[in-house]
Amino acid sequence: MKNPIQAVSSFAREGVTPVEPILGWNPGFGGASPSHFRDNPSYQLTRRDFFERVGTGCLGAAFATLLGRDLSGGITSASPLNEYNLKPKLPILSASARSVIHLFMNGGPSQMDLFDPKPALDKFHGQSHFEKIAGEVENPQSAGALMRSPFKFERHGQSGIWVSDALPYLSQCVDEIAVIRSMYTTNLTHEPGLFKIHSGQEMPGHPSLGAWVTYGLGSESQNLPAYVVLDDPGGLPVNHTQSWQPGYLPPLYQGTRFRSTGSPILNLSRDFDEPDRVTQRERELLARMDRSHQEFRPGQSQLAARIASYELAARMQLSATDALDLSQESKETLEMYGVGGKKTDSYARRCLYARRLIERGVRFVQLFIEFQIWDNHTELAGGLKGACEKTDQPVAALLRDLKQRGLLDSTLVIWGGEFGRLPIAQLSGDKDEKKSGRDHNKNAMVTWMAGGGVKGGITHGSTDELGMAAVENRVSVPDFHATMLRLLGLDHEELFFMRNGLRDRLTGVNPARIVTEILA
Repeated sequence: MKNPIQAVSSFAREGVTPVEPILGWNPGFGGASPSHFRDNPSYQLTRRDFFERVGTGCLGAAFATLLGRDLSGGITSASPLNEYNLKPKLPILSASARSVIHLFMNGGPSQMDLFDPKPALDKFHGQSHFEKIAGEVENPQSAGALMRSPFKFERHGQSGIWVSDALPYLSQCVDEIAVIRSMYTTNLTHEPGLFKIHSGQEMPGHPSLGAWVTYGLGSESQNLPAYVVLDDPGGLPVNHTQSWQPGYLPPLYQGTRFRSTGSPILNLSRDFDEPDRVTQRERELLARMDRSHQEFRPGQSQLAARIASYELAARMQLSATDALDLSQESKETLEMYGVGGKKTDSYARRCLYARRLIERGVRFVQLFIEFQIWDNHTELAGGLKGACEKTDQPVAALLRDLKQRGLLDSTLVIWGGEFGRLPIAQLSGDKDEKKSGRDHNKNAMVTWMAGGGVKGGITHGSTDELGMAAVENRVSVPDFHATMLRLLGLDHEELFFMRNGLRDRLTGVNPARIVTEILA
């Protein structure tokens, strides 16, 4: 008897097709149904009918493959099970930094009250300016006149960088940082502002900075998460946990939250004691069962990520406990950070956690501060001073500690918020000028970077005389992202993820410029 391929070939040459080899039927393409073949055994298909059905099958197979690829984020059934992983990857360019600590100051710090002194605000204090910037004010009903800064500025360090007296500790470290005074963004509302700075887009559903970095570089530690988030027990940022989501990247690259009070990771310890050898055998059995389960479900990126998460949790039982044990730190180090301080304790602990995690190979650590602590719409003097008192000492200690340990050269430290503030006053409900604050400003904001290939002791760019808008050497959010990636040895145009036939990037489709002026 002929094999199936020979049989089909001979029948096709003779202009007929046997009943048995027909495996499917689509009424939408015409022709006889399977029941017709049963009821009419003498019925014969023409050669045209045969090739029509073969063509239909090929189209269906191709469509199913493309659909499966889209639904699985680029993984097809022919892809290896572990196509996405956190194994360390070599950067495609020369890299200055190996890891990132992102100190995100949610709420929008005021640039002209911290790093960008404006003598013109002293000169024109109290004069009306609203009519000139009405279109850029989020709350026009509470807009007041031009308002001077309640803080005093001085030059610091050998570089002579201007810093206000609201940051007495960081002012001692200015020779390590590059202050970008000419950043701007595209939205003056918190939620889209946070999405923009964290994902490059103003809407949810896109990968965050840490997800992109770990997607491109993996992790140097296989016993700790590649991307760790240290959020504040005082409250999540305004868009909650969406600032560290993987978006359309595989869920493997999502940020892992560590708590700063109590047990940093819940359910990490064993519920009962047993010999280590027994635990190891149990894990090996579970791993084999997981792989067997996964082999029958190819292309399921969420399943692969969940298995990887459980395996990582098992490995973290020892590694995470050691990384987050501050009792191993000296008394001098704890005091330098402000651990135990009434105002500094929470943020100090997280800054110290960040250093210990980076030491152990974590690729990206992100710190958040209390809910909108920098959103000083009223009582600017007290509100901004309070935010600085909680963060200034720990941040400066982090820079000094990294440098002392030889880690600053390979660690990129980033400080900044989602936008800046306006030069005019925002009046309180009772119109008391002493309670005035500042409204949101998307046209000017300040960010600084340190370590990891950044040239310290410089100021880049400038704003206009009132601090309303960036005017010289302007730096967009995509420019900022491209620069961060370049320091890590990644090309912002080549770091992409295929989605719906397009190359999605952190920097989007618009041109982005690497800020080479701040690179060492």
